[in-house]
Amino acid sequence: MAGSGKRADARRNEKALLDAAAAVFVADGVDAPVRKIAAEAGVGMGTIYRHFPTRADLVVAVYRHQIEALGEAGPALLASAGSPFAALRDWVEGFVNFLVTKHGLAAAMRDDPEGFAALHALLGGLVPVLADILTAARAAGEITRDIAPYQLLRAIGDVCAGAGRADPDYDARVTIGLLLDGCRSQPQEG
Repeated sequence: MAGSGKRADARRNEKALLDAAAAVFVADGVDAPVRKIAAEAGVGMGTIYRHFPTRADLVVAVYRHQIEALGEAGPALLASAGSPFAALRDWVEGFVNFLVTKHGLAAAMRDDPEGFAALHALLGGLVPVLADILTAARAAGEITRDIAPYQLLRAIGDVCAGAGRADPDYDARVTIGLLLDGCRSQPQEG
């Protein structure tokens, strides 16, 4: 019994560490110092290296963790948001945070192209999650047409790809807001 408690505690600690690493990666990129991640997680650097011997190991773990969280977030947001469109906005915000982290992944995985391809394939698991949100928004009359979830994921990814460039006037979140607003149904004038 004590062993199972320890495993649950270890899982909670790893989740906290991955959440902290994700937050630091979003703010500072995947090249952020490990000591900053350790401080954010409230652990020693040795704990991070014990779980993730290389930066690539840590980045991959964060990537997987965020994909899993996005998958779980869809149904939770539909259940708790004020409307399906509000759930869509919240889910897209999480996806954008994920993409910010993902931009440094290619460099971190430079020596493991097969691992990068396998992780990229995991994104396919987000298509049905987004499809459910879009279906609910369509059923509620909140979006205008049948929007293919894969197409929307790609559009968001393309918009976010520009965010890494040194253009202080470009804000991907504003552009994504415009994209989502363009999907909304307009009230019928009567």
